Amino acid sequence: MEFEVISSVEHLRELYDTPMDLVIKKQQSKLDQYSTQFLELSPFVILSTSNARGSMDCSPRGDFPGFIQILDENTIAIPDRPGNNRLDSLSNIVENPNVGILALIPGFKECLRVNGEAKIVTNVGLLKRFEYQGKLPKTVIVVSIAETFFHCAKAITRSKIWKVEAQAERNIMPSLGEILTKQIDPLKSEGEIKKVEEIIENRVKTTLY
Repeated sequence: MEFEVISSVEHLRELYDTPMDLVIKKQQSKLDQYSTQFLELSPFVILSTSNARGSMDCSPRGDFPGFIQILDENTIAIPDRPGNNRLDSLSNIVENPNVGILALIPGFKECLRVNGEAKIVTNVGLLKRFEYQGKLPKTVIVVSIAETFFHCAKAITRSKIWKVEAQAERNIMPSLGEILTKQIDPLKSEGEIKKVEEIIENRVKTTLY
């Protein structure tokens, strides 16, 4: 297929209506009572980062509501809980501090967008603020906010993501263990797949914190 590519912002703007004044003015340069409350209620965010070459990455970050701490109206902190140890997001932040965050609250059709600059910190006092089940995160992502604004309900309304009746049955796809095993080696036996599935299940049970 030959694509008809948009190559200028001017051409792009010709295809869309002018945004409402409200959409432009809603952008804030710091947290207010509403964005603060939203972050305090959110148990899940998507963190977008980029390395020095511009290669992008998006990473899910989930924990109990309030796991994002408000240090002040211009600064938030996110603990780095145990993951897969690829360190994609953290490595990107070391190279390029610019980040984007999308915060969600189950049941809310609106979401919150936060953009700013991040750094990876290891201050013991800050790590202790995120202690859970006797364990500390190895690092904390501290974000200096450049802009934040609420995003309307259209995307979540269209996706029906919070609707129980819209949820897909998990068994329509193979397990994660089978997917990863077959991606690496399609000839792996059922016994080898089972071992990988047990490892994944055990890590979820024992290494959340």
